[in-house]
Amino acid sequence: MRSELATSEVPRVPFYRDPRIRALFYQLLVVLFVVGGTAILIHNTLLNLARLGVASGFGFLARPSGFDIGQHLIDYSAQSTFGRAFLVGFINTIIVAILGIVLATIIGFLMGIARLSHNWLVSSLATVYIEVVRNIPLLLQLLLYYAIIVHALPQPRESATLFDAILLNTGGLFLPRPLPQPGFWLWVAIVVLALLAIPVVMKLSTRRRELTGHALPTTPIVIGLLLLIPAGYFLTGRPLAFDYPQMGRFRPSGGLVVQPEFVALVVGLAIYTGSFIAEIVRSGILSVSKGQWEAALSLGLSRGRTLRLIVVPQALRVIIPPQTNQYLNLTKNSSLAVAIGYPDFFNIAGTINNQTGQAVEVVAITMGVYLVLSLLTSVFMNWYNARMALVER
Repeated sequence: MRSELATSEVPRVPFYRDPRIRALFYQLLVVLFVVGGTAILIHNTLLNLARLGVASGFGFLARPSGFDIGQHLIDYSAQSTFGRAFLVGFINTIIVAILGIVLATIIGFLMGIARLSHNWLVSSLATVYIEVVRNIPLLLQLLLYYAIIVHALPQPRESATLFDAILLNTGGLFLPRPLPQPGFWLWVAIVVLALLAIPVVMKLSTRRRELTGHALPTTPIVIGLLLLIPAGYFLTGRPLAFDYPQMGRFRPSGGLVVQPEFVALVVGLAIYTGSFIAEIVRSGILSVSKGQWEAALSLGLSRGRTLRLIVVPQALRVIIPPQTNQYLNLTKNSSLAVAIGYPDFFNIAGTINNQTGQAVEVVAITMGVYLVLSLLTSVFMNWYNARMALVER
């Protein structure tokens, strides 16, 4: 009897009941559905564009744009191409996003910690800021900041002047424009190497103190590295000239202009996003066990050092993931610049669409740029979060 059971074959399951085969089949169906739907959408779009007589493709990027952009950090004029106009908008958006993220992080950490303060006035002011700013639409705040800034500035003929080199009026803040000269990039390399050497020296000093009990003389070394920056500037022959703004008949000319729209946008994004980051910081700090506070205070550490050295490093593991979402929101919310006239990427893309009529291509480029910015931000923050994560055995 046992031999018969041993030699009997195990009944085979039909292939259509195999979970693995069914999973592959369903995945294949989904892929075919997505690819087929995309192909149909593209085909119908091309047919409709041909029926309307609208040329498709990205050849328009090489044509002259025919319009000027108020703020640009690279050479641009009305004779520049649409592709260069896109590049100007991309740079403007990147600058707004970086400055907004830095300022929002500072504001968020300060307000989040202030709300946990034992001082009733400080805590109450932080609470009012957070609750008011979070519950007012960002668009309304941008319009308010823009109106305040514009009305607070003098008219062009009454421009405020500082050192005969800086002008301020309703047109913006006119600063000297740096003009690189021969040897400029050599000086930049000296500056970068000097700044990168400072954290390396600090790390080597910490490691030496842990191994031998004696640290490196970091203060004179850091001062020497910082002195390399002005010394390198003179040794390379002063490789930086400046184009100073000059007051014309009606408005200033020359120099580098920081528009009021730019200031209103950065300030508005930073204040709005900072209110959300403040709550994230507060929740992250509260997630740290009270025993950590008690242990640190019992060792004689002040509340400030306890917060900086013990609590915040642990709270970062809770803060970073939701804070990443706020960084992404800030970058995408910068598209509201169109409401106050700042030439960010979305604003310039709309102008290009009106000039060319290439709606599909312009929208595709715009979506692709914001997608890339979001993915790059997510990748960097995920890398930073992995470094801050607890290492478990």
